[in-house]
Amino acid sequence: MSPNILIIEDEEKIARFMELELNYEGYTVTKAFDGRTGLELAETGRFDLILLDIMLPKLNGTEVLRRIRRTSSVPIIMLTARDSVMDKVSGLDSGANDYITKPFAIEELLARIRNALRNTVSLSSTEVLSASGLQLDSDRRTVTMMGEPVDLTKREFDLLHFLLKNKGIVLSREALLENVWGFDFAGDTNAVDVYIRFLRGKIDEVFNIKFIHTVRGVGYVIKDDQ
Repeated sequence: MSPNILIIEDEEKIARFMELELNYEGYTVTKAFDGRTGLELAETGRFDLILLDIMLPKLNGTEVLRRIRRTSSVPIIMLTARDSVMDKVSGLDSGANDYITKPFAIEELLARIRNALRNTVSLSSTEVLSASGLQLDSDRRTVTMMGEPVDLTKREFDLLHFLLKNKGIVLSREALLENVWGFDFAGDTNAVDVYIRFLRGKIDEVFNIKFIHTVRGVGYVIKDDQ
């Protein structure tokens, strides 16, 4: 059965172009041209992935994203003409899986879609990972440290998940970008450092533990000290 993709995009020519390309690749496509209609479709339909523009009439894309994330972990790729760091961080922190700036090459969008769908499959099986008193349940998408819940954004969760899956292995920033973000940030590996700080703020500092270790000149590693 072909993956079902929802496009929420107010520029009808762009939406139609994406629909034709996605149909050609074997995807089933549904379109919405404003935020409220897109949100209704997302909440009532069954979609494998959503392409969501930020600048939408009636309800902006960031709010649509936040509302979808209350009940669903469906992969969402943000589409926008904006290219500022704050816009990217806002979208990712609100639960977006990926971010692509218009104008984009259709080959790049298709690659992002394949990666997002592949990552969803890899995280779908029940899996509980642990280290030094922390437990991560990939099925329920929950994290606890010493029995206390840790509230993470989707990006923080995915980063922690990959670090835990490779416990004891030092991972470079490039490897983390490729496997967690799913694409190359054109050398902007600072995004990894930013999210490592976010995780440390919620785990290391709160529980007074050295959980995520830095290996200077290489990257990061989680060690199991139990």
